[in-house]
This record gives sequence, structure tokens and C-alpha cells, in this order.
Amino acid sequence: MSIDDRMKATGKNIEGKVQEAAGKVKGDPKDEAEGKAKQGEAKVRHSVENVKDDVKRAID
Repeated sequence: MSIDDRMKATGKNIEGKVQEAAGKVKGDPKDEAEGKAKQGEAKVRHSVENVKDDVKRAID
């Protein structure tokens, strides 16, 4: 597992949360949806890293 990849995914999640909140405050559904999409992307990235970790543990 790469710490760098985990940090990027966490950063993408935070970015998405901020964008979603800003969209709610501004009443901009497009921003809100884009923020949720970024959070989903971050979740997938974290899942990929978890699978990599599991495979590495199984091999070791």
C-alpha cells in the first residue's frame, strides 16, 4: 500500500466534502453533485488500496 495514494484519496474526499457543502450553501446542485462524486471516487481509491494490502498480506 502506498501512503501517498492513501493521502491523495483522503485529500480527494476532503475536497469533495468541501465542494458539497459549498454547493449546499450556495444552492448549487451541480457543485453539490460534483462534491459527492469526488467523495465516491475517494472511496473507490481507498477500496483499491485495501485490496492491494489484502493481496500483499496473502502473498507474504
